[in-house]
Amino acid sequence: MKLNKFFVFTLLTVMIWSCNNDDDGPNNESVPPRSLSEVAAENDAEIQDFLRTHFYNYEEFETPPEDFDFKIRIDTIAGANSNKEALINQVEVKTIKVSAFEFLLEGEQDVEHKYYYLEARPGEGLKPTIADSTFVRYQGSLLNGDVFDDRNTGVWWDNPGFQFPGEGFNKDFRGVAEGVVNTAAGTNIIDNSDGTFQIDGYGVGMIIIPSGLSTFNGNRPPISAYSPLIFKFDVLTIVENTDHDNDGIPSILEDLDSDGFLPNDNSDGDTIANFQDADDDNDGTPTREEITINADGTITFPDTDGDGIEDYLDSDS
Repeated sequence: MKLNKFFVFTLLTVMIWSCNNDDDGPNNESVPPRSLSEVAAENDAEIQDFLRTHFYNYEEFETPPEDFDFKIRIDTIAGANSNKEALINQVEVKTIKVSAFEFLLEGEQDVEHKYYYLEARPGEGLKPTIADSTFVRYQGSLLNGDVFDDRNTGVWWDNPGFQFPGEGFNKDFRGVAEGVVNTAAGTNIIDNSDGTFQIDGYGVGMIIIPSGLSTFNGNRPPISAYSPLIFKFDVLTIVENTDHDNDGIPSILEDLDSDGFLPNDNSDGDTIANFQDADDDNDGTPTREEITINADGTITFPDTDGDGIEDYLDSDS
């Protein structure tokens, strides 16, 4: 299944909303952004403290009561809940390298950021890749529980669309794309007669991300600068092997350096990343005409002149 360009554009903008950039001082004086490494350490301490003092409704997920809605609910470990298992003992952690370039800032490069994810209900289908489009229900909130976005009817997340560089409130939530790949989708879509639908076996997950994997110094009320965020989501279905530019090569295969970050793969040096470029070497011949898609769905990449560079990446082949 492939996405046309208009659909891709729609997906890229689905999580963007307009807010005023309040990153300036009271007299509209520009406030220099803090360093990535300093904020990363500060955010991680905030997140770990939250994980040590909060729990989720794991008992309901372990033994679902009748009509359980499979929603993750978080509460504080205190009083009647003082014996609950802390999230810190139930989440997994992954480390992602983040560059100042992603926020169009000068300075540090490749600062390690940790994010934490929880798989409350394993999905029965496939897990999306960092390059896939994923249909989800989700809720985004601050660590204090304040909700800033809630989409319970289902929306498309275009995973690489979250990775594009941006500054201030124009930066999107890279951590969403990184975290959602840990939870598998459902297996069967059922259309109901009333126009609604249901999906069997969908996965339920949660990610907690530092500001370096979201908007960093951007101020998008109620999200203030340098705020860690929580996203809870149901992974309903995915577009397997999403091909954003319809060139015959799944976008995940256009991550040539295998670093999980698609915007920095640009073979011909133009302004378009490979996964969005239908002519990856800018030689006037579409990529689709320089590869061979075999009957079993595999792809052969010819190297006509034998120089070790496949034709679709070789402008003089």
